[in-house]
Amino acid sequence: MTDDYPIEGLPTPEPSYGPGRVVDVQVEALATNDDPFENAGIGTAYNFASPANRRATGPFDRFVRMVRGPRYGPMVDHDEATAGPVERDGATAERRVTITGPDGETATYRFGLSVADGGPLDGCWLTDSVHRE
Repeated sequence: MTDDYPIEGLPTPEPSYGPGRVVDVQVEALATNDDPFENAGIGTAYNFASPANRRATGPFDRFVRMVRGPRYGPMVDHDEATAGPVERDGATAERRVTITGPDGETATYRFGLSVADGGPLDGCWLTDSVHRE
């Protein structure tokens, strides 16, 4: 897999996706991380990261190490995810997701999103941050 953006063959942002769908796509992909290829779920999350998020957490190899680390590791190949309501305020939104990891560890994450204004992703909801609570 390369550090090119977007990572080919994986879901990418679409203007028709609302903030809830953006979170769902990423969480569902992380549940089966290595389908259709190694780290594809993490690649999907990278594709939905805002440019500022990718600058702070990339390149992709570094992003993979971060997601596989102790803070975000429960998201990878998790067994269950329960998403809360989308809390939207104009062009920003938040959504909490409680995940039960493959080892039974439960963690809650708060996704922070915003709508891209301009550029090739204009009108797309993107993930600015994911914080473990």
